[in-house]
Amino acid sequence: MRSLILASASPRRHELLAAAGIDHLVRPASIPEVRRFGEPPAAFVQRISEEKARAVERAATDLVLAADTVVCVDDNVLGKPKNDDDARRMLQMLSGRDHWVYTGIFLLSDQHAVKDLAITRVTFERLTADEIEEYTRSGEPRDKAGAYAIQGVASKFVSSIQGCYHNVVGLPVSLVYRHLKNL
Repeated sequence: MRSLILASASPRRHELLAAAGIDHLVRPASIPEVRRFGEPPAAFVQRISEEKARAVERAATDLVLAADTVVCVDDNVLGKPKNDDDARRMLQMLSGRDHWVYTGIFLLSDQHAVKDLAITRVTFERLTADEIEEYTRSGEPRDKAGAYAIQGVASKFVSSIQGCYHNVVGLPVSLVYRHLKNL
């Protein structure tokens, strides 16, 4: 029997798959997530998702799903903030601006390897210094790419979104499901 292995420690990715009724097991991959000099955001998240998928132990019948997400504003790639000061810096960059969320996915089995990418455009309202400080103190930005959770307190900062909402949460579920159906 084939099992879907989610190669991620992200509780959001697990919750998104579960909410969509996609049975899976969680088996986090531990790899260095370091962007290469000059590496475009799309190539970076696709490379990291493939490395995560290949790093996970699996049986011959298993299918592995891995993903990686970054937030980009101008030429800046924003991963998870290192600390609260880094979160404040990121939120100041996003304030009143458009940014793009890139998620690379990689599905791996003995017979197949599928690589894909989702890109979503998000627009933030202009944030005051007090709003940034209050949100940073909430702790929510700490383990989120771009220092915010669209599904949480930061939802009040989002004025528009073009593309897949679930991509911004951390996993483009409809894209994953389409590939799962094809496999």
